[in-house]
Amino acid sequence: MKQRKEESRGFGLRRRLFSYTLIGSVVCLSLLCLFYGTTFAPSLRPSHSYDPTTAPLSRHVIGQGGGRALLLLAPNLTATSFPVCDKRLSELIPCSDRNLLYQMRLKLNLSLMEHYERHCPPQSRRYNCLIPPPSGYKVPIRWPASRDEIWKSNIPHTHLASEKSDQRWMLVNGDKINFPGGGTHFHFGADKYIVHIAQMLRFPQDKLNNKGSIRTVLDVGCGVASFGAYLLLHDILAMSLAPNDVHENQIQFALERGIASTLGVLGTRRLPYPSRSFEMAHCSRCRIDWLQRDGILLLELDRVLRPGGYFVYSSPEAYALDEKNRRIWAEMSDFAKRMCWQIASKQDQTVIWVKPLTNRCYLRRNIGTLPPMCDQGDDPDAAWNVPLNACITPYSKRVDRAMGSGLLPWPKRLTTPPPRLEELGISSDEFLHDNNIWRSRRVKYWKQMSLEIQKNSFRNIMDMNANLGGFAASLVNMNVWVMNIVPANESNKLKIIYDRGLIGTVHDWCESFSTYPRTYDLLHSWMLFSEIQKQGCSFEDLLLEMDRILRPHGYVIFRDKAPVINYIKTLLKALRWDDWSQEVIPKADSLSSDGEKEKVMIVRKKLWHASLDML
Repeated sequence: MKQRKEESRGFGLRRRLFSYTLIGSVVCLSLLCLFYGTTFAPSLRPSHSYDPTTAPLSRHVIGQGGGRALLLLAPNLTATSFPVCDKRLSELIPCSDRNLLYQMRLKLNLSLMEHYERHCPPQSRRYNCLIPPPSGYKVPIRWPASRDEIWKSNIPHTHLASEKSDQRWMLVNGDKINFPGGGTHFHFGADKYIVHIAQMLRFPQDKLNNKGSIRTVLDVGCGVASFGAYLLLHDILAMSLAPNDVHENQIQFALERGIASTLGVLGTRRLPYPSRSFEMAHCSRCRIDWLQRDGILLLELDRVLRPGGYFVYSSPEAYALDEKNRRIWAEMSDFAKRMCWQIASKQDQTVIWVKPLTNRCYLRRNIGTLPPMCDQGDDPDAAWNVPLNACITPYSKRVDRAMGSGLLPWPKRLTTPPPRLEELGISSDEFLHDNNIWRSRRVKYWKQMSLEIQKNSFRNIMDMNANLGGFAASLVNMNVWVMNIVPANESNKLKIIYDRGLIGTVHDWCESFSTYPRTYDLLHSWMLFSEIQKQGCSFEDLLLEMDRILRPHGYVIFRDKAPVINYIKTLLKALRWDDWSQEVIPKADSLSSDGEKEKVMIVRKKLWHASLDML
């Protein structure tokens, strides 16, 4: 009996010991997972605002998995490396990540295209890693050859070549993809189609720019942007727009070719452009229901068109004789008439409407006519996360009196103070002085890079804090185009950029930009890090985003306060931006920081594989 009790006591002791050991193991394992992260776990790092004037706080790689990595803050240390994302993320667009939408279970209205709009990951779900290039990635073919061919290995997607083979969007040719210039409604080439539009409008010499009066065009549902590519021959700059939809990678193809384009969709929010930005809008079989929701999408086009602007519409509704298309055409014609649009020309498969020059037609409409005029409190230039409104934007008294935008033909408008400057309280002298400063700055930048760059080193350029577009204007004689980014808190400046005949968009750099990885050759960052510091956003987040956007062998020009540049410099090796760099202290000018020393640092990104082997 005594022996049985001792055995029972021993068994109980062993059970308790086993339980304690098991609990201890679970706790240790949990702590290890928390510390090192896992392959699929989101980042647990806190958001922070870096102040370069105090002791630096830097995130250091503790562990990494296939996708996200855990970064922790540590005082007085510098990151020695950033983790590399899983190769499956080589085409990640953080604010258009379908996996994220699925995981977050967002309730989106698919019929309104909400799933194609921007939905950025919260801080806790951001990827904190370097986006790798796809296997076999090569430095892109340079412009102008890139208009017609790219490396297949850089965008290894050929489904559009087979799906659109009869329309000649693109053709696979060995290790390259060729672009014959075809489209859904211009199988025989965008060049011939553009000439046909000019002939329909009876423009001189069949040139669509109409002696410089047409400079900026919005191409909605652009495909691989061949329309925009061939508009360049007419000295016209297009903003080619398409969503990341069933024709995924179309914008990636366009940017790889060196054509100005961006991800976007007409859904529930305004396009990120101010009112009266474009002389022409174009839709070639863009599969948009323009009559939905009381014509709200057509009214958005009306908002961004200038007085006397054109809408070129090539679609079966304009010519087909079946009952369905004839009904849609009748409804569109009636709606356009109530918007005060008139048909400028209609021929074959294309109709061209023209917007009125003044408010006269709007004032003659009967009371209660739909669509209504917008309320006086509606700001037509507000364009960042602004819901669409089904109303007509009337012209200001100045525009109405001038019977148009008052802009000079291109290229004179580039350097002439535009009328809308007065809305920003900027004088003509200040505008001209800004031009001179950026011309001087650009010359000095290129002098710094003169031994490293070639004539065709750059094609796609982004000015991340564009102000009035002076940097882009200084590049006008080069074979480049510039995406001018105006911060959301200064969005009114974007209308000056468009009035100059340049293009751009509004953006908040605390979020990711809507583009594919590896789409820009040069990023220009003027005082941007000092600005996001005021907003409490992370320097490292922005640097990782810049790395995602930048092509291998691409360049970044930083111009900022000296402590900011000094801190960024400590991260160049971790970012693999140490292929080449140069740093100078520039001569102060009227745009320099008051009382604070600035630095200019130019760096070049390495070409590397996911294996981390440098080339």
